[in-house]
Amino acid sequence: MKTFIKYILQKLLGFKTYLYVFALFVIVKIRWDKKEKDFFHFLGLIPDGGIVLDLGANIGVTSYHLAKKLPGSTIFSFEPLTLNMNTLKRVKNKFRLKNINEYKVAVGETNGTIEMVMPVINNVPMHGLSHVVHVDNIENNSGLKYKVPVISLDSFEELKETKKRITALKIDVENFEYFVLKGGEKLLQKNRPVIYCELWDNENRKKCISLLNNLGYSAFILNRDELVPIEKTTIEKHNFFFIPDSVTD
Repeated sequence: MKTFIKYILQKLLGFKTYLYVFALFVIVKIRWDKKEKDFFHFLGLIPDGGIVLDLGANIGVTSYHLAKKLPGSTIFSFEPLTLNMNTLKRVKNKFRLKNINEYKVAVGETNGTIEMVMPVINNVPMHGLSHVVHVDNIENNSGLKYKVPVISLDSFEELKETKKRITALKIDVENFEYFVLKGGEKLLQKNRPVIYCELWDNENRKKCISLLNNLGYSAFILNRDELVPIEKTTIEKHNFFFIPDSVTD
C-alpha cells in the first residue's frame, strides 16, 4: 500500500517536488517516530562546535536535525545523487541552515568514479535505498543508474586543512560502510569522533566492527535509553554506536 501511495504522489507532484514534500514531512514526523530514538540519542552525544559528517545525507532530513541541534557546528553533508542533493539544498535554503556544507560526491576507500543505483520497485523510484553497485550488495540493483565521483575521507582537502575537530560521523550508505571507514582511518585516529552507523547482519557488519575495534572503538546498541555493549546483549538491532575507548574507559 505504501508503494502504491508513493506511486500516486510521484505521478501527481512529479518526482522532484515529491522528494521535497516528503523531506519536509519526514523532518517533522521523525521527532515522534519510535524507530528514530537511536538517531536522537546520537544527537545528544555530540559536543557542539566541531565538524559533523553526514555520510549518505540523502534528501537532507538528518542534516537538518544535526544543523538545528548543533548551531555552533559545521555539518558536512555528502550525497552523490543529483535528485537527492537538490532536495537537500532546498531544505537547507528553506530553513536557512547556514552551517551545512554540501558535497555531491560519494565516500569510499579510494578516489575515482563508481556506479550507483536508485532502485525502482513497482515503478516507484526508492530514493532511500540508493546505493553503490558492488559485489557485496546484490539486492535492488535494478533501477536508475548513475556514474558518480567518489573520494576517501583521508584525502578530502577540506577535512585535512580544517583546524576544527571532527566530532561525529553519521553513516548510512547501504552496505558500503566498510569502504567509507577504511578510507577514513587516519581521520578516525586523529579526531576520535563518535560514530553512528546502520549495519545489517552480514559480512559488512563484521568487517566494520573488527576495523573499528582495531582503531580503539567499542560498539554499542541503544536499549531502553541506555547504551549497552554489543557483547552483553542478544537484542538484534541495525543501528550501532561506536565510541572511542578513551571515552568509555
